[in-house]
Amino acid sequence: MKASIFDVAKRSGLSVVTVSRVLNGAGTVREKNRQKVMDAIKELDYRPSAAARSLARGRTGIIGLIVTTLHDSFFDAVAKEINDALALQGYFLAVSVSRSFGNQESHYLIQEDRVDGLILLSPVEEERFVSELKKRNIPYVLIDNQLSENNASAITIDNYNGGYEATRHLLELGHTKIAHLCGLDVFTSTRDRRQGFVDALQEAELEPFAIIQGDYSMDFGYQTGKQWLADNQLPTAVFAGDDYIAIGLINALTEAGIRVPEQISVIGYDDQDIASQLRPFLTTMKQPADQIGLAAADMILRKISNQSKRTAGLKLKSELIIRQSTAQVSND
Repeated sequence: MKASIFDVAKRSGLSVVTVSRVLNGAGTVREKNRQKVMDAIKELDYRPSAAARSLARGRTGIIGLIVTTLHDSFFDAVAKEINDALALQGYFLAVSVSRSFGNQESHYLIQEDRVDGLILLSPVEEERFVSELKKRNIPYVLIDNQLSENNASAITIDNYNGGYEATRHLLELGHTKIAHLCGLDVFTSTRDRRQGFVDALQEAELEPFAIIQGDYSMDFGYQTGKQWLADNQLPTAVFAGDDYIAIGLINALTEAGIRVPEQISVIGYDDQDIASQLRPFLTTMKQPADQIGLAAADMILRKISNQSKRTAGLKLKSELIIRQSTAQVSND
C-alpha cells in the first residue's frame, strides 16, 4: 500500500504540518526535525503527489536540466543526484541535451511556464543562457560555470587545487619530467587545472616537460602518446586533464610496450566509471558528483521558494583516488 503523508508523520514522530513544511521547502523547520522527516520519507519510499503540490503552489512541478552530453558518467551521476533530490520534494526533472543556446529543446525549456527553474551543467554559451533566464525571470543554477560574474548562482569545483594536488602526487613519487595534457581554454576548469599544475612545479623549482592542449577525448591522449613515441621523447609522468585523455594515452603507450606505471605514471581527472574498469585502474582526481547534485537541487529549490534572495555560490574540492596507474619513479 502506498505511504501517505500521515504515515511519514507517524514514522518521524512529528506533526503532519511539520512534514508538509519540509516537503514544501520551508526554512522554518529545525534541521534535526527536517532530517527526521527525510529519513522517514526514504524508509517508507514516500512519493508526494506532484500534481496536487504543483496545483497548490501555482507552479509546473518541473525543473529543467540542460547538459552538453549524456555520454559522460560524471554528468550522469550529477543528473541522478539532482533527480533523486528533486523527486523527494515532488518535482520532476526534464533533461535537454544541447551544445548551443540556439538548440530548439533548450529554447523549449526556457519558455515561460514550462519549468519552475533551470539548472545548467557546464554551459558553453553561458552569457546568452543567463541573459535570457534573467529576462524571463526564471530561477537558475549553474554547475561548472565559465564566467566569474555568475559565481553567486553556481556550484563549482576547486579545479586549481585539483590540478595542484594531482601534480603534488606525482612529485611526491619522485617524478621530475612531468607533462600536462589539457582541454580547451573555453572551459574555466581547463585553465584552473593547468595553473595548479604549473604552480606545483614552480614550487618544486621544475619546468613542465610539456603542456599540450586538445579536446577532452581519448583520441587526443592517444595521438599525443603516438607522437611522443615517434619522437622518442617521453616524460616519466603525465597529468591528464580528464580520464578520457588519460586512457587514450595509456592505450598508445601499451600498444608500444611501454608499461604503466612502471615506466610512465598517468593520473586523470573526474573519476569516470571507466577509470576503475580498465587495467591498470586509473589514479584520478574524483569530482564529488553526489555533493554537486544535492547542492544544485538545494539551491534551485531555495531560489524557487524565494528563501534566498541573495544566493552565495558553493565551491567543492576534488579528492585524490590512488589506484594502479601511478608509482614511484623508475631509476632505470
